[in-house]
Amino acid sequence: MPDINASTILPAVRLAIGAGAWAAPGPTGKVFGFNLSDNHEAVFLGRLFGVRDIALAAGALATNGASRRLWWRLGIVCDLADAAAGVLGVRSGGPKRANVLATMTALAAVGLGAAALAAEEG
Repeated sequence: MPDINASTILPAVRLAIGAGAWAAPGPTGKVFGFNLSDNHEAVFLGRLFGVRDIALAAGALATNGASRRLWWRLGIVCDLADAAAGVLGVRSGGPKRANVLATMTALAAVGLGAAALAAEEG
C-alpha cells in the first residue's frame, strides 16, 4: 500500500481542484459555493487560480531536496493569501458560505503544506 501523507495528499488535492477550476470553473466554483454563471471575469480568474494550483502540485511532485522545500513554502504562502482573501471577502459583504468554505480549505492546505515541509526537513 502506498504511503499516504501530506506530501502525497496535498498535491493530489491541488491537481484535482486546479484541473477542475481550469477545465470546468463553473461547476468547480459551485462546489465551493460560488456562482460563476454569466460572470466571465470570475471564470477567467477561476482558471488563473486553477493553473496556479496545478503548477504548485507539479513543482512539489517533480522536485526533491531544497527545491521541493521551496515549492512547499510557496504553496503555504499562496494558501495563506487565499485564506486572507476569504476573510476579506466576508468582511466586504461577499458570499459568506463560499468565502468561509474557501478560507477553511486554504487553512487546511496550510496545515498539509506545513506537515509536508516538516517531513522534508525532518
